[in-house]
Amino acid sequence: VLAQNLVIQSSSEIRKPGDSVKMSCKTSGFTFTDEYIHWIQQVPGKEIKWIGRINPWDGGTVYSSSMKERFTMTTDNSITTAHLQIDRLRGEDSATYYCARDTMSNQGYLPYKNIPKQ
Repeated sequence: VLAQNLVIQSSSEIRKPGDSVKMSCKTSGFTFTDEYIHWIQQVPGKEIKWIGRINPWDGGTVYSSSMKERFTMTTDNSITTAHLQIDRLRGEDSATYYCARDTMSNQGYLPYKNIPKQ
């Protein structure tokens, strides 16, 4: 947990290729609508990849060009929670997923649980 900000992320998910999965990132300790929320993917043994970011204030999103086809970021501002959905899962989606608020995105990432390969 970074500084005085709390992030609670949903538990590990096991899915089959072709399925969808939706991850949650519950936050507290800062004004949710004041900062972008970033999502990051790390496949074991590889460099981290930036998936994109969402502005909770207006729902505006920016995606990495390699991620925008199957990845969808949303927020539920009423419960200060960010979501990442991946559709049409592939084996290469087996990774650790991180969410981070904008001011922390260059200082460290908070881990989402692993999505094992089937």
